[in-house]
Amino acid sequence: MGAASVAVQWEAPGRLPGGYSEGVGVVTVDDVRRLAVTLPRTEEKVVRDHVTFRVGRIVYLGISPDETLMGFAFPKEERAALVAAEPGKFRMPIRSDERYNWVRVWLAAIDEPEMREIVVDAWRMVVPKRVAAAYIP
Repeated sequence: MGAASVAVQWEAPGRLPGGYSEGVGVVTVDDVRRLAVTLPRTEEKVVRDHVTFRVGRIVYLGISPDETLMGFAFPKEERAALVAAEPGKFRMPIRSDERYNWVRVWLAAIDEPEMREIVVDAWRMVVPKRVAAAYIP
């Protein structure tokens, strides 16, 4: 991932773009936690009011203090296309995190199956290939 960890910071909260509203398939930090802590080598840490999930020193998920956005490990070369395809759902990282493999998603804009895919794919980016290959969801 280029660097050891991601500086998890967030912009000031605003209205959720794309017409998404809370209450419809909303994924919570507890849903994310229930999955993330089951993934091998994962540790949860709270850093300056941000819930983060990491393998060693490498952060692969971060939840904003207001629990509306989740940052996650994602290939830099693919993130512009992801955000362009669904700009109401995904956001580019803040400027200071652009050097990392990182993108953000509104939790209210995803359902449980999509959250599972995002979390597991982000985790696979930071664990050794043999660990990722041995994981069976």
